[in-house]
Order: sequence, then C-alpha cells, then structure tokens
Amino acid sequence: METNLIVEGFKFMGLGMGTVFIFLVIMIASMNAMSYIVHKFFPEPQASATPSAPAQQDNKKVVAAITAAIKHHRG
Repeated sequence: METNLIVEGFKFMGLGMGTVFIFLVIMIASMNAMSYIVHKFFPEPQASATPSAPAQQDNKKVVAAITAAIKHHRG
C-alpha cells in the first residue's frame, strides 16, 4: 500500500485553501450586508455646503492658537 505524498499534499493544500476562500467569501458577504443595514437605518447627516459665520470665527481662533503654539515652541 503505497501512498503518493505529493498527491496527498495537494489534496490538503486544496482543502485548506478552499476552506479559507469560503470563509473569506462568507465574511465579505456578511460585512456588505451589515453595511447595507447600518446605512439604511442610520444614515449620515447631511452637512451644509457653506460654513456659518460662527464656524468661521472658531476657525480663526484655532488658527491663532496654532500659530501661537508654533511660535512658543520655536522661540
């Protein structure tokens, strides 16, 4: 009773690769389904196209604070 080890190796390789492939296909399908469900029931809020005046004021304060921090660390 002689067994060809190369053929047995290819059988195990095919079985292992097939198992991993099936697992990955199932995982990708379930992630796509989960993404679809989440986006359907919890849509992202739409942001306005133009920033309002207080937001621009806040941006100026942030830029001033960053500039002051950079000057403090360099000088």
